[in-house]
Amino acid sequence: MTQTTVGRPVSALQEAVQGAADRLVEAGAAGVQFRVARGDEAFVVTSGIAELGTDRPVPDDGRFRISCITKPFVSVVVLQLVAEGRIVLDDTVESYLPGLLPHGEKITIRNLMQHTSGLYNYSDSFQKPGDRFLRDRYKHYEPTDLIAIAAAKPLEFEPGSKFAYCNTNYFIIGLLIEKVTGRSYRTEITERVLEPLQLTETVLPGDDPNIPGPHARGYMQIGGEAVDVTLMNPSEAGCAGEIISTTRDLDTFFSALFGGKLLNEPEFTEMTTPLPPEMIENLPMGIGYGLGIMKLQNDNDLDLWGHGAGIPGYATLAATTRDLSARVQLSFTIGDKDFGPEAEEAVIRGVNVALCS
Repeated sequence: MTQTTVGRPVSALQEAVQGAADRLVEAGAAGVQFRVARGDEAFVVTSGIAELGTDRPVPDDGRFRISCITKPFVSVVVLQLVAEGRIVLDDTVESYLPGLLPHGEKITIRNLMQHTSGLYNYSDSFQKPGDRFLRDRYKHYEPTDLIAIAAAKPLEFEPGSKFAYCNTNYFIIGLLIEKVTGRSYRTEITERVLEPLQLTETVLPGDDPNIPGPHARGYMQIGGEAVDVTLMNPSEAGCAGEIISTTRDLDTFFSALFGGKLLNEPEFTEMTTPLPPEMIENLPMGIGYGLGIMKLQNDNDLDLWGHGAGIPGYATLAATTRDLSARVQLSFTIGDKDFGPEAEEAVIRGVNVALCS
């Protein structure tokens, strides 16, 4: 059932993380990858299977859809453009993208990045039973069409007054990047982040439904059966969540971000200045939100930052302490069980075992 990275003695920490990965499988995951770096220790453990009906183990270098962890990549690009004087965080959407939103003169770029825009979350229209996913899984979505779903609704609250996680915000940011650079956000992420950091296992797939390279398959409960949903056109996630990556590349990315290799200090400070905890609701493990990145709760009150994510078939969490002394990337696939509160608690326990035990 389990695999452990070979080539070194198994430590007490590694055994504890392996146990946490196994418990996550018992709670409903099909397969798990767990990458941990703490002090002088760095290792990967896996648990479960890569495909239902087989005994194929989860690859410890497997690719997966990182979904909303796309947002920190996007935010790095925006904040680099801020440093270049091409974007001002407190300028309005209307000033960059006139006519896009009925209330664009009220919503700032900062509001978009920290999810305080008050816009309707277009993806709430998609959170329907699996038959909708099966019908539309290969459909191409234009960003402007998805933004229009939100634009047709009234603001849910006055911009800046509260937090509500909203994927619409990042679709607008994708258009903003294209407007100020003349190039797509995919090109900007590739040239500003992926290539400099040599993230060769990370891709922005566009309309490609495949996951390149080794990977575990993800499933969704539809009509009482586990249906393979590995293949999908990720354009419905787009700038809010389309990236495919690995735990290794995510560790490299967050290490570079918190190691000062991607942002200057003023922009990094903007990114990691969280909204107050009292503004945050319905954000698992999140006790604060900055610009595209979360401040995360943990048992030892570590200064822990990262992001969680979920997309049909796959769920991910990446986290690092500000000083990079403890880091974790956890990816798991959904299998033939309902993934409920017990499984969510297993994720939280697993992260705390990895970083706080």
